[in-house]
Amino acid sequence: MKKIRVFVVDDSAIVREILTERLSRHPGIEVVGSAMDPYIARDKLDTLEVDVITLDIEMPKMDGLTFLRQIMKHYPKPVIVVSSLAQNESAGAMKALEMGAVDIVPKPGGPFSVESVIDLLTDRILAASKVDPLKLFESAERLRTVAPPRGPANILASIRTTHQLIAIGTSTGGTIALERLFSQWEPGFPPTLAVIHMPEKFTASFARRLDELSDATVKEAEDGERLLQGTVYIAPGNYHMLLRTQGTERTVRITSGPKVCNQRPAVDPLFSSVAEQVGRNCVGILLTGMGKDGAKGLLDIRNAGGSTIAQDEDSSIVWGMPKEAIDLGAAEQVLALDAIVPFLKRKSL
Repeated sequence: MKKIRVFVVDDSAIVREILTERLSRHPGIEVVGSAMDPYIARDKLDTLEVDVITLDIEMPKMDGLTFLRQIMKHYPKPVIVVSSLAQNESAGAMKALEMGAVDIVPKPGGPFSVESVIDLLTDRILAASKVDPLKLFESAERLRTVAPPRGPANILASIRTTHQLIAIGTSTGGTIALERLFSQWEPGFPPTLAVIHMPEKFTASFARRLDELSDATVKEAEDGERLLQGTVYIAPGNYHMLLRTQGTERTVRITSGPKVCNQRPAVDPLFSSVAEQVGRNCVGILLTGMGKDGAKGLLDIRNAGGSTIAQDEDSSIVWGMPKEAIDLGAAEQVLALDAIVPFLKRKSL
């Protein structure tokens, strides 16, 4: 089996040593080089064959965002941002995702042990190696430069039932997909619950980023809060998000619980709880991502009488999770990303 060739860019010698030594233990990964700053990295990338780059945001001589822009232009490769939780780095990490970085993982330290970071980073590297960097870059560029399509009048807003709900799941490539999707969301849409495979502490920053882009309200979900129309709830990193109903009131349940499909938060628990609690009055949407998380849950929604959508191959950064759902017979509709909101506006729940 051909190993995934990884290049590490970080100004900390300790971090470079830890990542190089620990990642190299994986039989499918080979760390082919490292650099303490972007100038050294740029020289080495001219001569090395690299599949995935890990990138620090805060570095001397040239910041990580400037270097990321150069990477995407001259050495298009899947880039994983390795970031601390400092406010400026967290904001920079969100900007990196907007610019075409595949994913984000925390640096070792604080609440994140070396073991947990290496496990997470290994998983993200395996996923990133499946990404077409040119497709990712083009998707990021399109998000910034092309206005989303305007659909017909919102039929959902005119249906005044308290039982409507939209549930969304995504992973690799999902930051770009959710930005595109929620830039078209409207205050009249039903409550929306969304899971993205993202580490603890970063989901709050991502939710704030989405809130800036959307006419709807987007926030990180809190345990026990009541669901409101026109509000999108993002599952917090390292916690599953479930739907709970008590009479006519629907609330969010946040729980640790075991990982599902090696993920927490995972899409399957959300979708399955929505299928059980709401059934036919919901729409389940599974977007780009590697693996099979969400496929079984989407089938649960369809079997409960709900409507189900899987993103199509052409518009997916990684056509893994949606394909699994389609193969399972869980997807009632297979739609391009930009066709989803117009479809919802025509759809009567």
